[in-house]
Amino acid sequence: MKTVVKPNPENADTKKKQVTEMFDGISKSYDALNRIITLGIDVLWRKRVVAIVQKESPKTILDIATGTADLAVALASIQPERIVGLDISPGMLALGKDKIKRLKLEDCIEMQLGDSEDLPFPNSSFDAVTVSFGLRNFELREKGLQEIERVLKPKGKLVILETSVPKNKFISLFYSLYTQNIMPFLGKLFAKNKGAYQYLSTSAMAFPSGEKFNNILRETGFIEVENIPQTLGVASIYVAKKA
Repeated sequence: MKTVVKPNPENADTKKKQVTEMFDGISKSYDALNRIITLGIDVLWRKRVVAIVQKESPKTILDIATGTADLAVALASIQPERIVGLDISPGMLALGKDKIKRLKLEDCIEMQLGDSEDLPFPNSSFDAVTVSFGLRNFELREKGLQEIERVLKPKGKLVILETSVPKNKFISLFYSLYTQNIMPFLGKLFAKNKGAYQYLSTSAMAFPSGEKFNNILRETGFIEVENIPQTLGVASIYVAKKA
């Protein structure tokens, strides 16, 4: 039986409810702390996601687990007709809406509250779907991937940016020490929430990265699956297409 990594394992609430409450709680410090924790490299990773998506010249894009809309805003640079940013956390969405309004992108980006495992869209609605550091927070990962496959148009592209565990043993050891000790410390220092960043560290370590996740995508029905390691393997970009 697969273990579900939850923000508070002692709490009987579902992972979905816990994740929603957790992100609502850390939403105001999330962007700034992300820049600190990743040394700003997450901005570069998102630019690479945008470059991959741009190759398909998509008219419609769904950004799942959009959070404060960092990736949705970056995707606006390729000038699609419509971007929908979907998230389960009202707190993160509110900040994302403020960001979009400030950048005058309301005509391009629509923010929507919703469940990644029960997408409120008809079949074959989007040319591309993106997920940035959100898949490990799904309660039912395979169900979420099935929903993504459903709302993608035939030959539509899925691009996922997610943390991964480096293959190099030395780098992996440093990565483990950093994510399990320094990340929670920074979370406590800046977000006043050590537990949230302890969960983000644990869920990152537990995520089936590399070829393991490639196989999960294939089993869900995706084709032309590949993963592109980023920055010594601490993150990966997964690319796949709907058959």
